[in-house]
Amino acid sequence: MKVAGANDTLRHDCLQAVVLSRLLAADELDAALEAGLMAFVPCPACDAGAAAELQEAQRKIADAWAARDRYRARNTRLARLEAEREARRARSQVATRTALPAAVTAVLERAKARAAERGAK
Repeated sequence: MKVAGANDTLRHDCLQAVVLSRLLAADELDAALEAGLMAFVPCPACDAGAAAELQEAQRKIADAWAARDRYRARNTRLARLEAEREARRARSQVATRTALPAAVTAVLERAKARAAERGAK
């Protein structure tokens, strides 16, 4: 009967490093992520080159995810600002239309009608 000890944990981490390294080498990023790439912490017994490669991949992926989050936040912010701008425009147009005295409104309507007559000829 085998008793689980510290060496089993080290071997497991080292085997995981080998598996993750092979997946990255085969350009199987999704499979590496599903296999626990982002949670991987190298042990002292892991191959230093493979551990450095995996940590670099973790850093690149974390940077890419952060960039994606910033991009999404920016698009959300721009959409909100555009909606606020449109709401201000709509309010100012309504305020402009209702703020004109009746005499000015009548003059504008006559000018629009004359312009429409000239355009029709």
